[in-house]
Amino acid sequence: MRNTSKIATLENKFPILSVEHDCIISKDADITIGFKVELPEIYSVTSEEYTAIHSSWVKAIKVLPDYSIVSKQDWFTEECYKAKTGKEDMSFLSKSYERHFNERPFLNHTCYLFLTKTTKERARQHSNYTALNRGFLVPKEMQDKETAQKFMESVDQFERIMNDSGFITLSRLTTDEIVGTEDNAGIVEKYFSLMGDTTSLEDISLGAGEMKIGDNYLCVHTLSDTDDLPGKVY
Repeated sequence: MRNTSKIATLENKFPILSVEHDCIISKDADITIGFKVELPEIYSVTSEEYTAIHSSWVKAIKVLPDYSIVSKQDWFTEECYKAKTGKEDMSFLSKSYERHFNERPFLNHTCYLFLTKTTKERARQHSNYTALNRGFLVPKEMQDKETAQKFMESVDQFERIMNDSGFITLSRLTTDEIVGTEDNAGIVEKYFSLMGDTTSLEDISLGAGEMKIGDNYLCVHTLSDTDDLPGKVY
């Protein structure tokens, strides 16, 4: 009996075309630049400083061209603290402090920021829209070299504004940090392993009842209406 089920490879479904010059290029010709973000320590800023941070975000976002997407991702992973007692010049209190917290679980936080330049055509697409509908693969706007150049210049300005704020530090992700190396996992590999540091791919199971990568299960919650969001965040 012939198998009539539809089978798609991961390569066909993967949205990234390539990573060049520290930029992520999608199969729809969108350009994305990533940053690792260092935020202020929790409870370490005043209400006035929060206002200043918000103003910096607004000012930086305004320099981006039309049809740009700002995606801030906060990754929380449960880890165990590893004591740092190998230094020779550590005092007795410092060593006691490290031993006290050794192997204790804590929630580690990593923040990433991705700036994407898309097109007006992409912004109004529906889920049933494909490249076959438009007759050419690369959007006309992205065929203009000045569009990419202006976006890169605006991203540089965005980075300067945030770093000059004194509260937030942006560090641009390199190609190796995005795609990974033989020894270190990149952002792409961490997505496939649910933020693990492994450089090898694990089995992916996408069924009707569960989604699973390796031994890790996915639990996904979606908010489709802004009315479902709380009025305040404490």
